[in-house]
Amino acid sequence: MRPIPTLLTLALAAAFGGFVATAITAQLDNRAAASPASLAIPATAALPAALAGQPVPSLAPMLERAMPAVVSVNTKQVVRVRNPYFNDPFFRRLFPEVPQERINESLGSGVIIDAAEGLVLTNHHVIDNADDVQVTLADGRTVKAEFIGSDRDTDVALIRIPADKLTALPLGNSDQLRVGDFVVAIGNPFGFSQTVTSGIVSAVGRSGIRGLGYQNFIQTDASINPGNSGGALVNLQGQLVGINTASFNPQGSMAGNIGLGLAIPSNLARDVVDQLVKHGVVVRGTLGIEAQNLTPQIAQGLGLTEVRGALVTRVLAGSGAAAAGLKPGDVVVAANGQRVDSAQALHNVEGLQPVGSTLTLDLRRDGKALQLKVALKEQARAVTGDTLDPRLGGATFVDLPETLRQAGVSGVLVSEVKRGSRAAASGLQQGDVVTEATVGEFADLASWRANFQNRPQQLVLRIVRGNVRGELVMR
Repeated sequence: MRPIPTLLTLALAAAFGGFVATAITAQLDNRAAASPASLAIPATAALPAALAGQPVPSLAPMLERAMPAVVSVNTKQVVRVRNPYFNDPFFRRLFPEVPQERINESLGSGVIIDAAEGLVLTNHHVIDNADDVQVTLADGRTVKAEFIGSDRDTDVALIRIPADKLTALPLGNSDQLRVGDFVVAIGNPFGFSQTVTSGIVSAVGRSGIRGLGYQNFIQTDASINPGNSGGALVNLQGQLVGINTASFNPQGSMAGNIGLGLAIPSNLARDVVDQLVKHGVVVRGTLGIEAQNLTPQIAQGLGLTEVRGALVTRVLAGSGAAAAGLKPGDVVVAANGQRVDSAQALHNVEGLQPVGSTLTLDLRRDGKALQLKVALKEQARAVTGDTLDPRLGGATFVDLPETLRQAGVSGVLVSEVKRGSRAAASGLQQGDVVTEATVGEFADLASWRANFQNRPQQLVLRIVRGNVRGELVMR
C-alpha cells in the first residue's frame, strides 16, 4: 500500500489535470466555431491528385514473368577426410587408419536462358568441384543437372536440366546500362528462395577487386548476399542484364550486405556461353605483348603529361601485336575506347575478348598520339615441358588463374608432373608456381614458351609452393 501523502498528491494531480483538459477543450471549441476550416484534419492520407484513379506503380507484373526463370542450385561434393580419433597413437595401433567421407553441400542460384534446351546459367564457384548438382525450379520441381562447361576466370558456368514447361529470361544488352538505371536482383540468399531486392546501377566497368578473375562488373546497391550467386540481375523490362556473383564487405560476405554488389554483364556471359556450347571450354585471344605500369620517372622520360597507361616492354614474334606494328616503348592509354590506367587494366580488357576479335589501341609513341588495330590470336591453354627443354620433360605448364594475377603474381603454373619423369626427379611438383628462371624474364605462358628458343646451359627455376619460396636446379 502506498503512503497517504502520495495518494493525496496523485488525487490533486488528477483533479488539476481534468480542470486543465476541460479548459483546453473549451478553448478549442471556441476557436473551431470562429474558424472551422482552419482545423480541418483529414482522417486518412490521400494519394496525390495526379495519381487519383490511377493504378499504383509496381514491379509485380514484370516479376511475375521473370521469377519463374530463376532457380535454386544445390550442389554436393564428396570429400575424403580422416577420423580425428586416429590422431591418437593408441587408436592408430589398435585400428587401421580408414579414410572416411564427408558430404559438403552448398546453395546458389541460376537463371534459365534457353527453355527449349534447358540451359541454366550460373557461377563457376557455385558448382566448382561438385559431384552432384540439383536444380529446384520455382514451381517446386527438383531435377538433376548435366554439366556443360565453365570458365573459372570469368566465374561463368553452364548446366542443362531435362525438364519441360520452362520459362527463360531474355538476355538484355548490358552495354546500354547507365549509372542510375533501376535493376532488380532475384535469387536465393541464405536459402530464402525466390527473393527479390531492388536498387540502381551504382557503376559499370568496375575492376581492381582482389580475389576475383577477369573483371568488368556491374556494381549495384540491390542487396546481394550468400546464395544470390548465379542469380539474375534484371532491368525494368524483365531482361537479364547481369549474373549476380559477389558482394563486397570488408568483414566478409557472411557479415551481410552493405550495398556493394557485383554482377557479371550479360554481354560477357553471352560470349562465354557461346564458347561453352560450341567447345565446352573458353579459348581466349592474346595481343602477344608484355607490359608494365608507368612510373613518374618513365613518364617524364617519354614526354608524357600523365602517369597512367600500360608501357609495352616486349612484343612477341608472330603475335597480333607484332603484325599491327606495336613496339616496345609504346604506352597504351585506351583499348576499344575504354581507359587503360595500368598493365593489369590492359590485361583485363585483353582477356575478355574472344579469339579473332580486334582491339583498337590508343597509344602514345614518342609523345605523339597513335591508334592501332590489333587482331587477337589464340592463346595456348597448356604447354608440355618436352617441347620446351628436355629437363622439363613430364611437366605441363598453364597460365596462372586470374585470381592470382589480380593479386599481383606473375609466372606460370605447373598443372601436372608425371611420375618418374625428368621434371619429377628434379623435384618439380603439381601446383608449383614458377615465377622466375634463368631462361629469361616472363610474365605468362606465351612469354615463358618464347624464352626457350635459346636453351640456357643451366636451368634454374624459382618457385612458390604454398607459402614457401625456393629454387630448383633442373637436371
